Amino acid sequence: MNYYNEIKETLVKNEIYKKVKDYSKNKSDLKAYFEVGRLIVEAQGGEKRAKYGNKLIKEYSERLTRELGKGYTERNLRNMRNFYNKFKKWHTVCAELSWSHYRCLLSIDDDNEFNYYVMIVKKFNLSVRELLERIKSKEYERIGFKEELEEPKINTLIKNPIMIKVGDKNKKLSEYALHHSILENMDDFLKELGIGFAYIGSEVKIKIGNNYHYIDFLLFNYKFNCFVVVELKVTEFKAEYIGQIIKYMNYVDKNIKELVNDKTVGVVICKKDNKYVLEYCTDDRIFTTTYKVK
Repeated sequence: MNYYNEIKETLVKNEIYKKVKDYSKNKSDLKAYFEVGRLIVEAQGGEKRAKYGNKLIKEYSERLTRELGKGYTERNLRNMRNFYNKFKKWHTVCAELSWSHYRCLLSIDDDNEFNYYVMIVKKFNLSVRELLERIKSKEYERIGFKEELEEPKINTLIKNPIMIKVGDKNKKLSEYALHHSILENMDDFLKELGIGFAYIGSEVKIKIGNNYHYIDFLLFNYKFNCFVVVELKVTEFKAEYIGQIIKYMNYVDKNIKELVNDKTVGVVICKKDNKYVLEYCTDDRIFTTTYKVK
């Protein structure tokens, strides 16, 4: 079998198809590059010997560039080979991602991490730039998926730590300054906090008995159909924060949430964890995380 001619023919057909069927050119690219990857692996003698086939890839790259033009560098051909090795079967490829998305992901060896980023690109229609930002910030590690991906629960979607954008990250921040920085970058904060969060209000005034209190941030999570009370602290987690946030959560449940909504949850964002205190925080509606400034 002449593998080079098969590869060349696959790529030529793809270019022709994309000009005729512009609306489905992404799927055409993926299918063509998957097939090229398969042919390269076979030409190199199978997956076990594929890593020794750089000489063959260099030869193919030079010939394709000479005969078809730009776009067939050694790196691109290696990406196609890795793309095939990642999936093995075409029906497991998600055509909702572009080839540019996959090129960003192919350097990730861990299958769970790879699948996590595929999932969030699909769910939030992330651009390549947005995907790169999430990979760079090590989002997967901060969310903490270590086992096989399951339908996520709200506590698994809250990262630890979360990154908060501030003007001067070397300056010691007060709660007011940190609060103000979040308000100025609310879209970034919601994305950083996790999946499905929407902004409702800041410094939300509530009256309990004869006293007024202020909820730092009131959010809504559309994925889990619940309000989310967020309290921001620039100290280590303290036991009294539990009582404070439970009080706010109960208020929201009684006075704001509708019957169709699930029970309110609370998130305490602190400068540092306190594992000894957290050990006795048994309410499964309260979640904690720490923050770092960027």
